[in-house]
Amino acid sequence: MTATTPENGFRARLRRVASGTAVFAIALGACAVAVPSAASAADAADPASVELAVTIGANGTVTQGAGASASVSVHNDAESELSGGHVVIELNRTPLPDAAAVTSWLDDEKGVESGFTPLASDATAAVDAGATATASVPIAPEALADLTPGVYPLRAELSGATTGTGDDAESAHATATSVLVVAAGPRPQVTVLVPITATPEGGSLLTRDELIELTAPDGDLTAQLEGVSGTSAVLAIDPSIPAAIRALGTSAPTRVAEWLDQLDALPNERFALQFGDADATTQAQANLPALLQPTTLVPLLDPANFQPQPGAATEAPAATPTPTPSAGPQLPDDQTLMAIDGATPGILWPRQGATADDLTRFAAYVGGSVTTVLPSTAFTEVSGGHVAVGEHDVLVTDAAASEALSDAAAEPESGARARSLAAAGAYLFFASQASGGAPLLVGLDRDDDRSATALRDAISAVDSPGVGLASLRSTPAAPATLSGDAGDARGASLQVLLAEESQLAAFSSILEEPQVLLSPERIRILRVIAVGSSTKRFDADVSEHRATTRETLRAVEIPQSSTIQLLTANADLPFQVRNDLPWPVTVRLSVAPTDPRLEVQSVTPAVIPANTNTRVKVPVSARVGSGELDLRLALFSPTGVELGDRQTVRVAVRAEWEGIGLTVFGALIVILVGLGVVRTVRRKRREADEAADEESGTAGHDRGVE
Repeated sequence: MTATTPENGFRARLRRVASGTAVFAIALGACAVAVPSAASAADAADPASVELAVTIGANGTVTQGAGASASVSVHNDAESELSGGHVVIELNRTPLPDAAAVTSWLDDEKGVESGFTPLASDATAAVDAGATATASVPIAPEALADLTPGVYPLRAELSGATTGTGDDAESAHATATSVLVVAAGPRPQVTVLVPITATPEGGSLLTRDELIELTAPDGDLTAQLEGVSGTSAVLAIDPSIPAAIRALGTSAPTRVAEWLDQLDALPNERFALQFGDADATTQAQANLPALLQPTTLVPLLDPANFQPQPGAATEAPAATPTPTPSAGPQLPDDQTLMAIDGATPGILWPRQGATADDLTRFAAYVGGSVTTVLPSTAFTEVSGGHVAVGEHDVLVTDAAASEALSDAAAEPESGARARSLAAAGAYLFFASQASGGAPLLVGLDRDDDRSATALRDAISAVDSPGVGLASLRSTPAAPATLSGDAGDARGASLQVLLAEESQLAAFSSILEEPQVLLSPERIRILRVIAVGSSTKRFDADVSEHRATTRETLRAVEIPQSSTIQLLTANADLPFQVRNDLPWPVTVRLSVAPTDPRLEVQSVTPAVIPANTNTRVKVPVSARVGSGELDLRLALFSPTGVELGDRQTVRVAVRAEWEGIGLTVFGALIVILVGLGVVRTVRRKRREADEAADEESGTAGHDRGVE
């Protein structure tokens, strides 16, 4: 065995921590593949954790009569070196009867009690802590020669390996299950649907920084693009991604713009998902008359990013130049922003749970011919990838194969990925038999976080070049019946969200441009009802969204106020109005006294700046000298929508203090003036006396001289 670099896949680590077991996965090389399942540990308390993987041939499938070799990998997740051991691969030569038996065997090791015979064995080399080692195990040609086409249970056992040394040595014994698919001819014709999605942190459009990260060489959108490149997968693209890129205009970074150009240049068939991957089934079961769309994307655009570029227009020479006004920015419309180049129209890919009535609504939504993509579990019985439910056209994804292939596409470690690929091959083997060789369809789960290698391996393992949407839809549609499962109560939750959106629409009349609030709100609702949202996540997102809506509706209100002292009969009383929104708002403050002895201006308009507490001054006039009165305050939008809670403010009137203050002030003035007069008179007298004394002294001096 040759040691390789440690693989640190998050999902694989999480699975090992959760199970606390050693996992063995097997697949056979050349023309066959055996896919192992999750292994059970010999001792749950054993600190050693070992993952084994064996691949044979083409991802779990071997052609009847062909030879094979097994490529065994051993991953050591322990903290110390794993010693060499011995691995034995065993095969049960009784094929599994159907896809359900495959699931039972792989998930629970049930349905197969005995009948295993050794297929191959080999020694395993030592593996460093956190590293992976691989080796090729030869399979004797005669070991597979007598196998007829089918899916066979496979298991393996690792023994004799230990971790640690001396007294700290621990056994690393482990077992695992898998399957081996033996095919009689070419593999089934399969089309793979791959969703291209990305979820922004804020719930609205992807930001510039998020797009830079997602389209970086190691970004998730880059991985999705590289994973489908060179395959014949059909792309299901969320139009919010190109909309976010185009919304940047000239400010879009080069790498981000190049990503969109590369997506447009791919030859793969494609169709558009709903904006934000919103679920059509949820909308139909909410009894909506039309599919939800963004209200408008214009408020999310910066006009500065759409200024005409110098030299964009060709100047024609003219004898007499005619001055023309400079052209302003031409903002793209919503359809231009959301366009998916080359998209096939009329396709919906909702979650499971659609009823026959929902299919009728889908046709009304699209306004004509519509093809709906549903999983095989939505039907009582189905075969093939194209069926008709009454008059409705439906493409059917094989649910079991789709789940296994989605697991493979999400698995960063090659060994665990091989097991899922073999499982997908087993499910497609039975699906092809049931359909009589008709084209099949597989749909990957919505997943923003896949590696390019894992995604490409998953697609390449099953897809058939030349088989796509056109060939599937042209295949005769077999009649089928939906199971009648109406899903969960997401439709009712959506109705609640839309009712609260209506409250926000009324509330938004305080804004100069209401769509700065309503446009992101609609997009967030579309993302809440996304197809890929699990039940747990959906419930959490609904609760969070409703809490945010309540917070927004209370963002503009009158704070509670303490008693106001009115010391004059006429004055302007200041009342606080809080605005926590990032935009200025226009409001009307209504003030009504509880006592007619206090006259108040009933309505006072005001503009409250963004993120501020602002005083609104209201003129009042008191007809009473003193006393305490109440003022009832209410805040309204310009259209009469009440904002926040009403408040009552106590006003203590001390109007007589104004007269007392004037009397005291007047008396002080009189005293000060009197003191000034007395001081002036005394100063004048003193000056006169000094002048007389000086004059008499001068006269006496003159007489003495004589």
